[in-house]
Amino acid sequence: MARTNPKIETAIPSWPAREREAHKGDFGRVLLIGGSRGMAGAIALSGMAALRAGAGLVTVATADRCLETVASFHPAYMTIPLADDTHGMIADPLLQAIAYQLDHTDALAVGPGLGRSASLREMVTGLYRALPRPLVVDADGLFALSPLELTTTHNGAPRVLTPHLGEFERLVGQEFGDRDSAEAAAMTFAAEHRVILVLKGAGTLVTDGSRAWRAKTGNPGMASGGMGDALTGILAALLAQGFEPWQATTLGVHIHGLAGDFAAREFSPPAMTAVDLIEHLPDAIKKVYGR
Repeated sequence: MARTNPKIETAIPSWPAREREAHKGDFGRVLLIGGSRGMAGAIALSGMAALRAGAGLVTVATADRCLETVASFHPAYMTIPLADDTHGMIADPLLQAIAYQLDHTDALAVGPGLGRSASLREMVTGLYRALPRPLVVDADGLFALSPLELTTTHNGAPRVLTPHLGEFERLVGQEFGDRDSAEAAAMTFAAEHRVILVLKGAGTLVTDGSRAWRAKTGNPGMASGGMGDALTGILAALLAQGFEPWQATTLGVHIHGLAGDFAAREFSPPAMTAVDLIEHLPDAIKKVYGR
């Protein structure tokens, strides 16, 4: 791989104020795909975060047996049941039940709580290659994109991948001895595969290969389950609202970390949860909204 070394930025994009006459259709339709038996909460957290991050309409498509559980988390997003297998995972690789939603969504995210199967790998790789709209891939969605040779091409629509270090190592088939080496490889990977890559961790790095941005928000209390699911929903919401993909990703990572900082102040890092972070998204957004 050829190495790229862009200067690392830290500036925060602005969030434009909304027009007084705006309606929900102006702020995007988000479709989230995930959840399986035992992991329904993951995609529910993504849906809750997408609502808090300003999406006009949020729909969660999940395994049929998880539908009522997912729907119970929040009354403001819609839910769609997808055929599932005996393990409680989505079993429709062509997503025929949501063909209309796929054609009319403004941004899609896949992965939280999804589970792992051959059918799901087919589904995720199909979306990655062909979906003509912005796509965020996280968690088990990233697992489905491995091995890497399956995912070297897509149609040019925005693709945002959000791995932590272990997931990134799986994507590239290599282990890294230190964070600097991993970040250098992330920049090269993003350039070669035409994606925006969010390498999560302390000092999260966002890169598209030609640019790199470092998060200055976040804290150790965010090292717990569900935090990445919340980020997935935030990023999908900002992309659906029409933010340019680089701005959506850097702003989303910033407010995610800032909401985590507010939650840590209230509850302490050991005691905070992903739900606490989502409930503090309004505080984080106030810091940048209309700036």
